[in-house]
Amino acid sequence: MLTVKGLCTDYLGERGQAIRAANDVSFEVPQGKLFTLLGPSGCGKTTTLRSIAGLERPRMGEISVGGNSVYSSERGIFIPPNQRGLGMVFQSYAIWPHMTVFENAAFPLRVGRKRFSRTQLEERVNRVLKTVDLEDMAQREATKLSGGQQQRLALARALVMEPQLLLLDEPLSNLDAKLRERMRFELKRLQRELGITTVYVTHDQSEALALSHQIAVMNRGRIEQIGAPREIYERPVNQFVADFIGTTNFLDATVSGADGAEGFYRVRCELGDLKAFAHETLKAADKVVLSVRPEDIHLSESRPQGDNVLEGSIDQKVFLGESADWQIAIGERRLQSRVHPSLRIKSGEKVFVSIDPEKCVALKP
Repeated sequence: MLTVKGLCTDYLGERGQAIRAANDVSFEVPQGKLFTLLGPSGCGKTTTLRSIAGLERPRMGEISVGGNSVYSSERGIFIPPNQRGLGMVFQSYAIWPHMTVFENAAFPLRVGRKRFSRTQLEERVNRVLKTVDLEDMAQREATKLSGGQQQRLALARALVMEPQLLLLDEPLSNLDAKLRERMRFELKRLQRELGITTVYVTHDQSEALALSHQIAVMNRGRIEQIGAPREIYERPVNQFVADFIGTTNFLDATVSGADGAEGFYRVRCELGDLKAFAHETLKAADKVVLSVRPEDIHLSESRPQGDNVLEGSIDQKVFLGESADWQIAIGERRLQSRVHPSLRIKSGEKVFVSIDPEKCVALKP
């Protein structure tokens, strides 16, 4: 539905020098899917979104929506933003304070090129306000809405034009933590029910994991990895992706050789010999970095069977409600483990650590 090929977008720095904000960015978004551009500030995700919207003019590349080219450097095509038929929700929402909820949602229809009768306009606006659960607030002043209601109104205003593609730029970042969590479910429900193709920009990893069909992790203007949320989390392709998505333990290691099934290797690190999994082919003496998620470090009072069993002691623990974070001392090294708080081992006591080899991921540094 959306195709981006070889997109390069520059902007001028403070000294007039060209800075590459998006560098050879390519991806495809199928019809009806939610695709997230995820990365730290300054990685190029918003620049990429604005290039799709037509708010930035790229230097190179191609962008097509629904099979129609809206930008092509090679063919000299640049369709203006108001002719691309896209909906966009900004971080600030950009709600008109002097208008009611109804008038805010109706505004794109009133100023658009297509003319609607009063009946048609009211039907469209009421339908979209019902979709976002604001129909009972149609005549309320927009300034009297809560943060979550304003976010839904901004979404309604983008949806009222029935766009073929919806672009969302950090739409939940201004909400408090609990409301942000609730709005994730609302956004996911709306996107799935309406089946609208969506490109979502965020720096919040949990938001991306919760909402997306696919995620593109960006860094310094480039895409590091594209994949489903579980694939990105459990099978990062490099150290940046592993570090940016969630929390992980990193261990420097050296490959000793292959071990059993394809993709598994014996490695030596400061904790001893371990069995690890790698996406790419490794050979003996290769330097790697092991990534192990805290929830994949299992603790027990008696020695378990299997590979990757280590002995350590409890250094400290932090109660988090539904889980507890434990710092495990193994020699001079500390590992973070996240387990159920029902585990009752006291600080200083001996504990056995086991790591599933498939969850011990070896990455090229």
